[in-house]
Amino acid sequence: MIDDRLANRSRPAVQARGEDTRRRILETALDLFAAQGYEGTSTRQIAEGAAVNLPAIQYYFGSKEGLYRAIIDDICAETDREMASVAPRVRAALDAPDTPRETFAALLGEVLETFVVLVTSGTQVESRRLIFARAEIEQTPGLDILHENGMRQIFDPCLGLLSRLHGKPTTDREMTMRTLALIGQVVIFCNIHKKAVLDFNDLDEESVRLMKLVVREHTEAVCRAALAAPARG
Repeated sequence: MIDDRLANRSRPAVQARGEDTRRRILETALDLFAAQGYEGTSTRQIAEGAAVNLPAIQYYFGSKEGLYRAIIDDICAETDREMASVAPRVRAALDAPDTPRETFAALLGEVLETFVVLVTSGTQVESRRLIFARAEIEQTPGLDILHENGMRQIFDPCLGLLSRLHGKPTTDREMTMRTLALIGQVVIFCNIHKKAVLDFNDLDEESVRLMKLVVREHTEAVCRAALAAPARG
């Protein structure tokens, strides 16, 4: 009985250590994959950087690909958490047949502003941005998951809102192009070449505030033009 009580008390501590080890491996791997690419990073480098033995990676993730996919899952989960503040209201507005056009405009601005927060905040934000860029170039495992998540959480809501604002179907090519242009004004700040034209490297609080302001004002200008025209469809 005493042994059972001791075992029950120690179990949470063991679990906490295991979670700490798993998290350390993930964080180390994220930085290395972002800096060196999937093929250029070895599990031995990850183990050494995380201060764990090599079998720990297999124990927690099964393989190098399993570890990479766990990182992708983490990034997608962070996207889901950030967009959760606005996603239900977007769905409700799009599902209702009588939603005012002004509501679509306001929600579109909010989605894009939330997207700004997503790409500029949180831990290891620079590594997360580099992972996206490398995944596109290197066609790494999990790229399809990143695309699906981005479509579901960012592109599709923006396309739906913009299409309803213009009174056009989401299949309209013009709506697709306009949506890409709106999202692109946020994505451009993730480009590493921004450092060559901006007078700062790190996205500090004031820089993020200014970015959100610019994106919001640009989006509002687009929406005002759409609202000034009669709805079609």
